[in-house]
Amino acid sequence: MYSSARKWGTFAICCLLAIVPNIDLTALNQAVPHLSADLHPTATQILWIADAYGFALAGLLITMGGIGDRIGHKKLLLAGTALFAVASTVTAYAPSAELLIAARALLGVAGATLMPSGLSLIRRVFSDPKERTMAIGIFSGIGGLAVGLGPVIGGALLDHFWWGSVFLINVPIMAAAFLAGAFVLPETRSAVTGRLDLVSVPLSIAGVLGLVYAVKEAAAHGVDEPRVAVAAVIGAVALAAFWIRQTRTAEPLIDVRLFRRAAFSGSVGTNMFAMFALVAQSLIFSLFFQLALGWSPLKAGLAGLPGAAGAMVGGAALAPPLINALGRARVVAIGMLVAAGGFSLFVTVGLDSTYWVMLAGMLMSGSGMGMALTTTADTVLASVPKDRSGAASAISETATELGGALGMAILGSVLNAVYRDSLHLPANVPAPAASAARDSLAGAFEAASALPARVAGPLLGAARDAFVDGMHGALLCSTGLAALVGVFALVTLRSVPKVIPDDTPAEPPTPTPAQTPR
Repeated sequence: MYSSARKWGTFAICCLLAIVPNIDLTALNQAVPHLSADLHPTATQILWIADAYGFALAGLLITMGGIGDRIGHKKLLLAGTALFAVASTVTAYAPSAELLIAARALLGVAGATLMPSGLSLIRRVFSDPKERTMAIGIFSGIGGLAVGLGPVIGGALLDHFWWGSVFLINVPIMAAAFLAGAFVLPETRSAVTGRLDLVSVPLSIAGVLGLVYAVKEAAAHGVDEPRVAVAAVIGAVALAAFWIRQTRTAEPLIDVRLFRRAAFSGSVGTNMFAMFALVAQSLIFSLFFQLALGWSPLKAGLAGLPGAAGAMVGGAALAPPLINALGRARVVAIGMLVAAGGFSLFVTVGLDSTYWVMLAGMLMSGSGMGMALTTTADTVLASVPKDRSGAASAISETATELGGALGMAILGSVLNAVYRDSLHLPANVPAPAASAARDSLAGAFEAASALPARVAGPLLGAARDAFVDGMHGALLCSTGLAALVGVFALVTLRSVPKVIPDDTPAEPPTPTPAQTPR
């Protein structure tokens, strides 16, 4: 048992370490124009500057979860915190695009240590199920709030300082977290022993990265691009080989028997598909606010914060008592249906709508998603032994990353397809400008900047109207998917008890071919 001060001190440090990477991720988007003017990266380098962090993070989550379960999550978290501070400094002062890409990848390596270790430590210090659920709800809500704060903080810094300031601000925060963590975080003695399987590590990295890269490339260039098929095949084969090895080696990186538990597999699946639906907000609203409505990045960032606030309320305030009253499956289902109702409100939004309609939709979708994702995150951690909590949270986070990538790709493709189909340009628009406008709303703005006002005005009006149609199409998909996820949760989580004991037992080891007595 831990003292109240130790528990909530650990929780505060873990929340602080969840805030920084999420702010960093979204603040980068605003820094790109500034660093482009300074470092002059190519178009391909700009893509890698944006993606290097996410690729490294997604590829290493499973590995870092397994390492934390072996060496202790306090050690891994402190090492990751120090590495994040160093990588942030290198990123801030990178003299070239190549070094910036490498530094962003190093940030991803450090970031992969933070989420599994933070959740595992929360799982260990909160033995009371109600306290644990509330803590995870606040933790998840703060992570979402940080995503919304990224554009706000990034915009404020870029108004006064150079582009590196959005990364350099991480350093004092991480230094404070490191010093506090060294004294406050509990040591975790793990029963998971054995060396890290050096064959499983590259298989897991290749599998996850192959699939994520295939999804991103398919979204950017279409599914008929040869490298999409190659990446997808490499990812699928590597994951299949990884799975087979986990069932046969004496020292697996993850215990695949966890998937036999309905609470675990159902919650991981729900997380993945819920993120698929949720990503529509981050994908669409920044474009809608800034391009379609012409708002500044700071105003757009502030406008999106109520959704994150709703997620925190839904996760921390609503989920714990509702789980006790209704059960986990019903809470997830209700949360997803409330979120679906919020998405459906967005379908009524147009260029002339008031912000209050958007506010109502954000509060509904945020609180609903907060209820659902808090319940599933708590179920994942509570349904596995404490010694496997790092690997379990890493699996859940990897599924979340994959779901987000799929959502960005597929919902983005829906938006673009409807946009192009709905776009009706005036006859006097030159062919090059028309081609750019058909590519995207951002392309329409770029093309309009070189045209006379009498041509640019109607072009932008048509592009804005078409974008709203595309936004409605993507959000309709999110509405339907959120409702389906609610049904999925009712089926897969129906046998999960309201209260999962804190001392969830480990299953006895299954003999591998090497261990089976002759």
